[in-house]
Amino acid sequence: MKNFLLLIITTLAVSNVWAQSKIKPISKPLVTHVYTADPSAHVFNNKIYIYPSHDIDAGIPENDNGDHFDMRDYHIFSMDAIGAKVVDNGVAIDKKDIPWAGRQLWAPDAAYKNGVYYLFFPIKDKQDIFRIGVATSKSPVGPFKAEPNEMKGTYSIDPAVFKDDNNEYYMYFGGIWGGQLQRWDNNIYNANAKLKTANEKAILPRVAKLSADMKSIVEAPKEVKLLDEKGNLFLEQNNDKRFFEAAWVHKYNGKYYFSYSTGDTHNLCYAIGDNPYGPFTYKGVIMKPVQGWTSHHSIIHYNSKWYLFYHDTELSGKTHLRNIKMTELKYNKDGSIKTIEPYQ
Repeated sequence: MKNFLLLIITTLAVSNVWAQSKIKPISKPLVTHVYTADPSAHVFNNKIYIYPSHDIDAGIPENDNGDHFDMRDYHIFSMDAIGAKVVDNGVAIDKKDIPWAGRQLWAPDAAYKNGVYYLFFPIKDKQDIFRIGVATSKSPVGPFKAEPNEMKGTYSIDPAVFKDDNNEYYMYFGGIWGGQLQRWDNNIYNANAKLKTANEKAILPRVAKLSADMKSIVEAPKEVKLLDEKGNLFLEQNNDKRFFEAAWVHKYNGKYYFSYSTGDTHNLCYAIGDNPYGPFTYKGVIMKPVQGWTSHHSIIHYNSKWYLFYHDTELSGKTHLRNIKMTELKYNKDGSIKTIEPYQ
């Protein structure tokens, strides 16, 4: 009760600051009774389900590695339709129920196949290395039961699972800095690896095809090549366009759209390709920077419209205590995405 009252008091105070400022969000938080982020939205049985991170104030000082993002469980939210009441379906899985887990349950994703729902999640193992795990349930809201071990061959953070038209499933993943992707070269781990310097080629996200039972990958992870308009890989100094974290893939008019966050420059960008493995050519910005340090999104098609799910810090004003939101996503006639301004 004490924490709930503190959340209310903090929310009212921050909301007052926002109201007095010139910043007017284009959408309101979908959830206000707990802090949520990194919303992975899906449509199952014509109903919308959201699989976000569950932000808490863990009392850990902020640092560049994100140790203060010490999430410990997941809540799954559902809506009968756009604009309907958002339902909190409770704790779907807790880190204590993951046998191999150490700490920090970061951004998850979900998928459905043959009567089973799959929850994919990153968490540091007992050696403090981020790995990706999977849990299953007969219900889209859980509870989910974790597999006894991590998905062999996976690493880093932000799993995003894409189902192609031929019923093949692919998992995209990776995030630099605290997400540890810079420690992996040719799928080999080096704890002492450094971030790239300005003139080096930027670190790339990874992709691997999933097995028939969705519980493993059937190939070594491959780099996803993100190219500029001239067909060149981005350099680290192109940090307004290069990959940082938060991969997502959707298909529109036969093309594959790979979207992602640039991290330290706070754009949500997208690139287009003809193959789930890429390469993908940069096309522009989906959403300009939100309030708060991170950006992480998902995109769904529902009742003939497209929607972007994202987060900012309207409720708390703190980078590690975020709130999920949504807004309509629109395309131009040439297939490009209209850039969204999150504030008016």
